[in-house]
Amino acid sequence: METKNHTNLKEFILWGITDDPKLQVVFFAVGLLIYIVTLTGNLIIIILIKIDQRLHIPMYFLLSNLSCTEICYITTTMPKMLWDLLSETKSISFIGCFLQMYFFLTTAATEGILLSVMAYDRYVAICQPLRYTLLMSQSLCQCLVASSWAIGNLNAITNTVFVFSLNFCSSNKIVHFFCDIPPLLHLSCSDISLAELVTFIVSGSIMVTTVSFIVLSYIFIVSAVFKIQTTQGKVKTFSTCASHLTVVSIFYSTAIFTYMRSSSNHSTEQDCLISLMYTVLTPLLNPLIYSFKNKEMQAAFLNMLRKK
Repeated sequence: METKNHTNLKEFILWGITDDPKLQVVFFAVGLLIYIVTLTGNLIIIILIKIDQRLHIPMYFLLSNLSCTEICYITTTMPKMLWDLLSETKSISFIGCFLQMYFFLTTAATEGILLSVMAYDRYVAICQPLRYTLLMSQSLCQCLVASSWAIGNLNAITNTVFVFSLNFCSSNKIVHFFCDIPPLLHLSCSDISLAELVTFIVSGSIMVTTVSFIVLSYIFIVSAVFKIQTTQGKVKTFSTCASHLTVVSIFYSTAIFTYMRSSSNHSTEQDCLISLMYTVLTPLLNPLIYSFKNKEMQAAFLNMLRKK
């Protein structure tokens, strides 16, 4: 990889999900609905946790931060994608592409780390209930959230700088709906081996660390659950973790599949489909299955409605 970028391109063209005009209208309508539902659901979570004193505990503090991250996460890609579905040019400036990749990688890494922190919170609540207040203090939770954003920023800066230090001297058509690492590496006419290595090491280390932390937490959780005498107690404990595991599984399986492969193994159509899973589905799932199935959140929501 060269240390100086000699790219003459001033803009990229985002190919998008489809070039069929009829399908573009359908995708726009569906995408707009998903975006509105995602924003509304996550905003409701943040508001409920803010106004209901019963939800002022570490679990919901982390959940509100996850919802905030989800809003930022989907907003880095969805508005531009919706605009391009109805636009003829579908262009994005060089600096716009740089910024989109930076903010996307920041929020994606932050979300992954927050999910691991939430797994630790569940471990403490189930396996160390008497020490929960001590181990999950407000100052520690704030520190963990701040660290998540700091690591997310470091991940984004490193990957984005390396990718945009490459040469893009031929086609400017990105066969994707947003500026992501794999399609830009595929587009470059430089030697991308170092950029791939950096992505593998930086993003891979974050993924491996957080996934290992989540798996380890749930090993201890499952071990503790099996020690519970009553079936009802086991079911109740497992139900508090099931939604979190669903979000974690979808987010990490698709992210690992996307970023932990070499560019020669990437299919552009396949990448677009997989990307939709972790850029659109996981932010939508957060309010739908992680919170509104929670009885305390339901009670807080009904209480808010009664007050209104």
